[in-house]
Amino acid sequence: MDLHQLYVFTKVVEHKSFSKAAEDVFLSQSTVSSHIQALEKMLDVRLFDRVGRETIVTPYGERLYQWALKLLLIKDQALLDLKQGMNDFRGVIHIAASSVPGQFLLPKMIKKFREKYPNAIFQINQSSSKIAVENILNGSTDIGIVGNQYESDKLQYIPLLKEKLVLITSTQMDLKGPVKIDDILQYPFIMRNADSGTNAMLEGYLRKNNISKDELNIIAYTDSGQSLMQFVMQNIGIAIISEFAAKEYAQHNLLKIHEINGFEDERFFHLVYNVNKTQSILSKLFIEQARKLI
Repeated sequence: MDLHQLYVFTKVVEHKSFSKAAEDVFLSQSTVSSHIQALEKMLDVRLFDRVGRETIVTPYGERLYQWALKLLLIKDQALLDLKQGMNDFRGVIHIAASSVPGQFLLPKMIKKFREKYPNAIFQINQSSSKIAVENILNGSTDIGIVGNQYESDKLQYIPLLKEKLVLITSTQMDLKGPVKIDDILQYPFIMRNADSGTNAMLEGYLRKNNISKDELNIIAYTDSGQSLMQFVMQNIGIAIISEFAAKEYAQHNLLKIHEINGFEDERFFHLVYNVNKTQSILSKLFIEQARKLI
């Protein structure tokens, strides 16, 4: 059984798409199809059903996927054992990160990891916390770095770093000192979209203070934390955002940071992974490094 064919097969299962799997492993779609056809011919079973544009794994495919992950892990372990130094170990770690930890925490984690494993390659997908967790659950991503938790018995969370939210305004706005939440209801407000951890934390605070989100003068929703800060810097509106995200801008006098009276809620950024997914050696090493941050 060809291990490379098995590797390609696992990517088709995880992406639920021949074309996306081809992009991931840098092969043509026809080559990916040939690998799958060769496996099906050798095993004399159908691994995928092609229903319209959808690629659906068959029960035989699901069973082979579990065995393929184990065989590929054994291959990685054998290669690692044969290496004279850990620094020579190569591989790709697929990470899904929500916006704030993806911009301000993950680069530092990767820098530290590559000091020890310089041949590690990272494939990073930045999205909301919810989408990142969905990718972890469906097996298309190895590790997530998120600002919000979604409960599942398949998920293991490792707390990384604590943070809080702050109010940001343009440098042109004359707003003094710590503010009360009631004081900012009149101002145009820029809001993160519903799937973000920042949004979930803010909505929880509003509920505790018996304030409906409808009472905010929301003029725009955005998926991007960078876009949100641009709105604020252009004096289009104000926003509540991660202190980590705002600090660098405030230090360069691009915007102002204000504490919010009574808003003492804090959250952790977490590393998350699927306990039912067989991780590569490199992914396991990255997870172990994260544990040492606690």
